[in-house]
Amino acid sequence: MDEQLSFADKFVSQPLPARLRPQSIEEVVGQQHLLGEGKVLRRIIQQDAVSSMIFWGPPGVGKTTLAQVIANHTQAKFINFSAVTSGIKEIREVMREAEENRRFGEKTIVFVDEIHRFNKAQQDAFLPFVEKGSIILIGATTENPSFEVNGALLSRCKVFVLKALEEEALTGLLKRALASPKGFGGQHVDIPEEVLRLIANFANGDARTALSTLEMAVLNGEVEGTSITVTREVVEQCTSRKSLLYDKSGEEHYNLISALHKSMRNSDPDAAVYWLGEDPLYIARRVLRFASEDVGLADPRALEIAVAAYQACHFIGMPECTVHLTQVVVYLSVAPKSNALYLAYQGAKKDALTQLSDPVPLHIRNGVTKLMREVGYGAGYQYAHDAEEKLTDMRCLPDSLLEREYYLPTTQGLEGRFKDRLEQIKAWKKKQKET
Repeated sequence: MDEQLSFADKFVSQPLPARLRPQSIEEVVGQQHLLGEGKVLRRIIQQDAVSSMIFWGPPGVGKTTLAQVIANHTQAKFINFSAVTSGIKEIREVMREAEENRRFGEKTIVFVDEIHRFNKAQQDAFLPFVEKGSIILIGATTENPSFEVNGALLSRCKVFVLKALEEEALTGLLKRALASPKGFGGQHVDIPEEVLRLIANFANGDARTALSTLEMAVLNGEVEGTSITVTREVVEQCTSRKSLLYDKSGEEHYNLISALHKSMRNSDPDAAVYWLGEDPLYIARRVLRFASEDVGLADPRALEIAVAAYQACHFIGMPECTVHLTQVVVYLSVAPKSNALYLAYQGAKKDALTQLSDPVPLHIRNGVTKLMREVGYGAGYQYAHDAEEKLTDMRCLPDSLLEREYYLPTTQGLEGRFKDRLEQIKAWKKKQKET
């Protein structure tokens, strides 16, 4: 009993994600497109040449961690600033301090977590100090900075896009947590590889969620002497969800998604709802694909509803988003089906890869300079809006593919209208050639 209490007491001060937060570039998991050898962000940090920047990415991928790594490497004064608890008054106080530091030749880096939570006036308060060089601003956001960050401020920042962590990276992080003295390295924790992968998959690219789930599972594991055993059942309880029967190759993961996809394709809403046991955002992404691949223009609203369902899953998460997933899966199951768009792309892709590479016809090239126009760029281009029928007989495919047809619409649902319209267009163009 005493051993169990001392084990629990050891970890009440700081949660596992905080204890394992990387302090150097080498400790950061993932983001190799930015932090790999020779990559731009790695060079900037190592050379202490940081300029104003925005880290944009989903939760738990390392935005705050990268700010901490910069803080550990830089010679500048580093100020951590929260958009949740700070207002214009606090911003001005920090700016006055930064201005003083600048007079004495000291740089100030201000890190603003969740910068999208600042309104326009609060963001504007940073702008003159960023322009003067009083501060180097580093912002972190889960929202698209193009919409959430003041345009003038954004134009003075480099934007680095952070990616959701892959399952392999998360599994490696969990193994590090089990081995590290900062984690559970001082304990004997028995947890199978497939259970670690289950946690990694549940985390959906979020390192913080993965570590928090592991910590919860370990603290609720079965204690026998100095050994702690974490089973699949313990993880299921901690995540409040029945796990999928994953094996090491992840085959069952793909089997379940295949079952969902094929049930919708077979217009079987009951089966489709039954197979809704996967990660919600993963399902939502697959459903987005299905909306265009298997429904397409037979029901153009399918894509709108799929996008709305994905946004709902992103905004509110489990378990609330289950009803949104059910709605879109049932809708797609009973919607008319057409794979004409999928076949059109596959046909065009095949020709693009296997046919001789024909140049873009001169008449549909963009003649933006005098020299380009002199050599024929844009010559003979016909502007459809100038024509009474809003149609021309101008050819847009290369000569070797002039008779090729990729999009062959079906008569399913609303695609029948697109088929009729396309037949009218082709008949009109044929008539123009004959006259």
